Amino acid sequence: MTVTPSSPYSEQPGRIMSREMAEQPDVLRRILDIGAPRIRRTAEEVAAKRPRFVLLTARGTSDHAALYAKYLLEVRLGLPCGLTSMSTTTAYAAKPDLRDVLVITVSQSGGSPDLVASTRAAREAGAVTLAVTNNPDSPLAAVSEHHIDILAGPEKALPATKTYTASLLALYLFVEGLHGSDGAQAGALPGLAADLLARHEEIRTLAARYRFAERMVITSRGYGYPTAKEAALKLMETSYIPALAYSGADLLHGPLAMVDNISPVIAVVTDGRGGEALQPVLDRLRGRGADLVVIGPKAQVEQASAGFVLPTEGVAEELQPILEIIPLQLLAYEVTIARGQDPDAPRALAKVTETR
Repeated sequence: MTVTPSSPYSEQPGRIMSREMAEQPDVLRRILDIGAPRIRRTAEEVAAKRPRFVLLTARGTSDHAALYAKYLLEVRLGLPCGLTSMSTTTAYAAKPDLRDVLVITVSQSGGSPDLVASTRAAREAGAVTLAVTNNPDSPLAAVSEHHIDILAGPEKALPATKTYTASLLALYLFVEGLHGSDGAQAGALPGLAADLLARHEEIRTLAARYRFAERMVITSRGYGYPTAKEAALKLMETSYIPALAYSGADLLHGPLAMVDNISPVIAVVTDGRGGEALQPVLDRLRGRGADLVVIGPKAQVEQASAGFVLPTEGVAEELQPILEIIPLQLLAYEVTIARGQDPDAPRALAKVTETR
């Protein structure tokens, strides 16, 4: 899917998003080859301070990367984690006691004023602060004690793609570093990502199901839940389809009532405990006659209305989200093109949000 002047992607709407999606294997490889040693040193420095609690700060796509890190930290390290409510410090001027707390702020640009202010306040409150950004010269990196550069290169399309998968891999390597591991399991990711991108035609066929969709539901559990949330955001910000993301457990507590035989549902099924926990939800969805599409292992795809088979064999469950999102990025792109819109230029959106 590489974009060249002679490529069909070079003239059509969405060519910037298309090009940046295609860069993901190279970005992942760059992180493993160049970024990993630096990330490991940062992890060692943070581990030496023995944080007892972790707070994660982010917005938008970066918030989904932070949620992924929350699963990693709680499952892999047993560290309790929370997601920051930034307005408590930026709007209400609260003064929390953050001694022995690690505050990780994830931001593609590193330029959002509320993230900078919140991180500065956390550091003044005694926290160990870590910024994970695509810009080492950003204001966020400057106010943080530690910084990880995700090395994704400039991202110009408004829908973030390569910076999301880069953030996931950087966070995975950081958590593995805290655990005392080198994260070698991630070595296969660039090749697997390239294989997924080469299957673009499968996604184009799948996208035809959603050309006239009025709403969508995306569900998952465990490590796949951040993928569901990010996929919903991609669909909403590119095609404007109202896409609701639910944990499978939450879906059963009420929202399932809106699912019928004409309601499109996408289930992100990890190959592991998260997928096992989602099984009762998949059974209920099939029982309601839902138009169920599965992104996941072959056995699960074969039981659904349609789907996309992921290469999960030999891939640890905690690494699968880095692959899961790629076909869903492509799906958002193709649905948007099919609806006659330009995924490079979603209306009323800005690359850097300014809130407080």
